[in-house]
Amino acid sequence: MTTPFPFTAVVGQDDLRLALLLNAVSPAVGGVLVRGEKGTAKSTAVRALSALLPEVAVVPGCRFSCDPAAPDPACPDGPHERGPGVERPARMVELPVGASEDRLVGALDIERALAEGVKAFEPGLLADAHRGILYVDEVNLLHDHLVDLLLDAAAMGSSYVEREGVSVRHAARFLLVGTMNPEEGELRPQLLDRFGLTVEVTASREPDQRVEVVRRRLAYDDDPDGFAARWAAEEAAVRQRIATARELLPQVRLGDGALRQIAATCAAFEVDGMRADIVMARTATALAAWAGRTDVLAEDVRQAALLALPHRRRRNPFDAPGLDEDKLDETLERSAGQDGDGDGDDDPGPGGPGGGGRPEPEDGPQGGGDTAARPETGEGGQPQPSGAPEQSPVRAAEPFRAKALSVPGIGEGAAGRRSRARTEHGRTTGARRPRGTLTKLHLAATVRAAAPHQRARGRSGPGLVIRRDDLRQAVREGREGNLVLFVVDASGSMAARQRMSAVKGAVLSLLLDAYQRRDKVGLVTFRGAGAEVALPPTSSVDAAAARLESLPTGGRTPLAAGLLKAHEVLRVERLRDPARRALLVVVTDGRATGGPEPVALAGRAARLFAAESVASVVVDCESGPVRLGLAGRLAGELGGTAVTLDELRADSIAGLVRDVRETSRRAA
Repeated sequence: MTTPFPFTAVVGQDDLRLALLLNAVSPAVGGVLVRGEKGTAKSTAVRALSALLPEVAVVPGCRFSCDPAAPDPACPDGPHERGPGVERPARMVELPVGASEDRLVGALDIERALAEGVKAFEPGLLADAHRGILYVDEVNLLHDHLVDLLLDAAAMGSSYVEREGVSVRHAARFLLVGTMNPEEGELRPQLLDRFGLTVEVTASREPDQRVEVVRRRLAYDDDPDGFAARWAAEEAAVRQRIATARELLPQVRLGDGALRQIAATCAAFEVDGMRADIVMARTATALAAWAGRTDVLAEDVRQAALLALPHRRRRNPFDAPGLDEDKLDETLERSAGQDGDGDGDDDPGPGGPGGGGRPEPEDGPQGGGDTAARPETGEGGQPQPSGAPEQSPVRAAEPFRAKALSVPGIGEGAAGRRSRARTEHGRTTGARRPRGTLTKLHLAATVRAAAPHQRARGRSGPGLVIRRDDLRQAVREGREGNLVLFVVDASGSMAARQRMSAVKGAVLSLLLDAYQRRDKVGLVTFRGAGAEVALPPTSSVDAAAARLESLPTGGRTPLAAGLLKAHEVLRVERLRDPARRALLVVVTDGRATGGPEPVALAGRAARLFAAESVASVVVDCESGPVRLGLAGRLAGELGGTAVTLDELRADSIAGLVRDVRETSRRAA
């Protein structure tokens, strides 16, 4: 076994180390989510923590690590008698991103359960992690249903396995630690809230500290055992301090004053629900025990807020995490001065209760027709560019709830919430013979397959005689995530500030919708002499939003170049992930200028997508009293449909949700 890097040898990262130690003192805090860029010792610190945890006593031979002093009466390996146990180190169990549900929660032998009525249960990783650490690297890439199972078990302290009427329950209390790189996509807000504490980590910019990081890492790589031996005394001291804090924890007093500060802080920062208050209380108590005190002080409440609140304030993935420390200090000071009747300074400060809310969007320049001089007209009624110079980026208008767009047919891509797909979870639509391991039994189909053979198999008892060939896998239909590729016209014809602000607001709304539906997103822009991939396909919609916000405008309208660049992006992505289907969203007024025959060239580029049956929608940004209908013509060439900016809103009176493949054939 490889010697882990010593926890006390990690350079810097004080908040990360403190959050992990507080959970070691009090696992009831609820775990830690570590967010940060790659190469910042996230995984190193987590793996090093397991060596500091005190050893645990377990019932000999119990696969579920029951405590011999208080064995679980419902343990599948029980019942156990109270008595002396055996000591073993606390485990750190890693959950791979690609793990199956059976690997996480365990699996039943369905064949034996049906034929013999025996609960033959193979424990999963939740059982292995009981009374230890469960570590999920890249937790933001874990399938949603696995995250739900994981967090439910962490919250309840037990795991339930239900398969076709056969139930198994076992204890599953563990310290949950997840790490993630926000550039690869965010967790849903409700999942963020289930982690007790969150820490943001970054690499130090101090040369001396970076030198020390490299020096220690090289020394560890050259001689892991020798390096660990040099830090053994520091490791032993921290291990003893954790044990002492655990013993002191039940004696820590959380007074009414501290509770009032906690409640006032959560109210001031407008966090949802009551989980934040509870986590702050447990964290402040653990901080006092870690410091060797039996009373919770204001400094404990302040530190608990910095660890427990930042990730609970985010309303959407575009909000930057963090906490206004000046406002925090003001809230703590004000609440500390209140008497028992709650009288005090009720002034909410600027912006109403909580302050610091989202500012109102700035209005664009007024004055009627906020448009440039009408350009000359060329081939096919296409206006020619006026040679307008590049303009500075325009702020996006406030996002809105966008109308649902979906890819037609049934796919088999990654689980998500956009288009119909065959998935492991969802409603049952049929049955088939299992390919490999049986994961979801279709009971009725299995019984039908076995019933005709009961006499030939010599059935004599009440149970069915089941063979492997009788088992049927349930075919389920759920939803998948898609690749939503945005192709945004940033040319001079779109450069009117009010119009571009509305366009950016619409794309921002679609990005927010893509985040909620667990899509990958990409961004292609075109203007001037050509097109560029502003953001390669990624799960990080906030990165796409940042690129959109800084998007400049101006120049000609090379529509064909934008479509051809998008076609190349989709071609590469099909090689990387063949199962993920694409949705092309072209945001333009339909004009095409620059180069020879720009309209004909754009039409030929659009027909490439139609030939490959790529689902597409054109968001028509044309404005003004005279409309040329060019976006609708482009949608016809793509084999998709066109919607206006107003029709894109979910609350628009334009009608019900449209399928993106709905075309003008409806009228035929």
